[in-house]
Amino acid sequence: MADKGKYPPPYSLRLTFEERKQLRQQAGTKTLSAYIRERLFEQPSPRRHYRQLSEDHAVLGELLEELGKTRLSNNLNQLAKACNSGAFEVSDEAEAAIIEARDDIKRMREELVAALGLKPKTGETP
Repeated sequence: MADKGKYPPPYSLRLTFEERKQLRQQAGTKTLSAYIRERLFEQPSPRRHYRQLSEDHAVLGELLEELGKTRLSNNLNQLAKACNSGAFEVSDEAEAAIIEARDDIKRMREELVAALGLKPKTGETP
């Protein structure tokens, strides 16, 4: 009788780079293990499937992370508030450009969050 919680040792198979690339493409968003099981046993694996992130998702995630690190939106928001409160004088055109840049950055962030299928932080618009 097998012990609960223990799995049999994994099966190893060597593939060429081209074969592995072809398998990844055929698997789509499924993990390679889930895809291979499905093909071998001609039925979906009863195990829980974790979605394999595409390279595009990884790049979008990196962009979102970098955008957050720059704090551009926060800095532009502070400039806009300072302009509105009269802390320093700028032309109406410069103030409008600052506000537009802030809004553009906010929109980029929202689109990245949506593209990644993430939920916006509390208090943010979707």
